Amino acid sequence: MIVVTVLYENDSSDDFNMDYYVNTHLPLIKEQLGEYGLTKYEVLSGISDANPAEPAIYRVITSLYFDTVEHVHEGFKATGRAVMGDIPNYTSVKPKFQISEATDVWLADDYVHSNSH
Repeated sequence: MIVVTVLYENDSSDDFNMDYYVNTHLPLIKEQLGEYGLTKYEVLSGISDANPAEPAIYRVITSLYFDTVEHVHEGFKATGRAVMGDIPNYTSVKPKFQISEATDVWLADDYVHSNSH
């Protein structure tokens, strides 16, 4: 499994529109990259650093899951302009990207999915 991690630093500005991101940008990603092997995405909202008195390093971290790295490159090449062009609609923070291979995943037997939305 290939994971594209998109990291938005927690800067001093407060211009990240999470509502737009979740309700408009992520559906755009799903629509644009679905045909290129996007299987799921996951959004994490930063709470704090390891020291709870310190702010999170990243405001938002999004993971995009694909079957192959070839799908990632094909999809980004074909849709990058539309997806990247939407970023100014929800933030001025320039995202950082990393492509990784998931080498180990563990899930507790009694895991229960929760959704705060």
